[in-house]
Amino acid sequence: MGRGWHGDLELADQLEARLGTGPIPVLRPLAVDLDQLADILEGDPMTGGGRVDLRSGEVWPQPAIEYALEVGEEDEDDGDAPWWLPVDSEGSRAGYRDMCEFITTTVPDEDRRDRLEIAIQGRGAFRRFKDVLARWPGELERWFGFSEERQRGRARAWLADAGYCAVPPAERAAR
Repeated sequence: MGRGWHGDLELADQLEARLGTGPIPVLRPLAVDLDQLADILEGDPMTGGGRVDLRSGEVWPQPAIEYALEVGEEDEDDGDAPWWLPVDSEGSRAGYRDMCEFITTTVPDEDRRDRLEIAIQGRGAFRRFKDVLARWPGELERWFGFSEERQRGRARAWLADAGYCAVPPAERAAR
């Protein structure tokens, strides 16, 4: 039985196609760094955002775009070019749900669960959550692994919705 996280179906389809046990997805391959894309997707909706260069797969956060415009490396009109995929930041709600999921599905100790559930209440929840986790050896690293995999999955699903699948950079060059 699968875990059912965002992006798992897309990853399974890619793996099955690569193994020859499933159909080849009709998504265009894009050599994009899922971690960089996830950072933009989970950024502040008011100040975040960015875009992906569909020619190179390079991820451009909004501050980098603004800097490039400032120093004249890019034309203002380039943002609407067909080789740019706009990325809007969606905020931290998904990250908060990750904390809840981590607590309820991976922390067996009831006392630890209670402490973590209290830590994620109100403003500053992310910082308090990490501070409490850091009290127990290995738990913070376990959280980071869990969180990063969830973020990459959401980025993978977002790309699929846009008609693309992430591929390693070397694979893109070989096509």
